[in-house]
Amino acid sequence: MIMSSGRTLQVLVVDDDDADTLMIEEALLSAEQPPVISRVADGSEALDYLRRRGAHADAVRPDLILLDLNMPRMGGQEVLREIKNDEELKSIPVVVLTTSDTMVDIAASYTRHANAYVTKPMDLDSFEAAVQQISRFYTDVAVLPG
Repeated sequence: MIMSSGRTLQVLVVDDDDADTLMIEEALLSAEQPPVISRVADGSEALDYLRRRGAHADAVRPDLILLDLNMPRMGGQEVLREIKNDEELKSIPVVVLTTSDTMVDIAASYTRHANAYVTKPMDLDSFEAAVQQISRFYTDVAVLPG
C-alpha cells in the first residue's frame, strides 16, 4: 500500500480481541504492498502509543487508526474524543471498526468526529473485504496529511 508520496501506509489497530485483530492484520497484509501494522489492546495504551509515552516512546505516527469501541480500561468513544480534541493528533483519520450497530454508538462516533463507522461483519469473507476496502480507500483514493 504505497501512498502517493511513495511511503508505506502506517496503520494502528486498537482492539482488545485477538481473533479480530488477527483477521484485520491478515486482510491488510494480503494487499499488493501491505501497510506497516501496529497494534495496541486498549484505549489507554492507544493514547500512550499516539503520545509516544512509556514503552511507546519510539512509536511511529500512524496514517490511519482502526478503532474498536468496546475495550477494557478506556473504551473507544473516550479514545476518539481524546484524539480529536488533541491538536497534534486530530488530523489522523480514525475509522471505528466495531461489532456495535446501535444508532447511539454510530451517532456518538460521528459527533466525536470519526472519519467513518464500519460494523464488523460476522462472516470471515465479508470481514476481510470490509477491511480491504477501508485500506484501499485510504491508500488509493484519500490524500492523507503529513
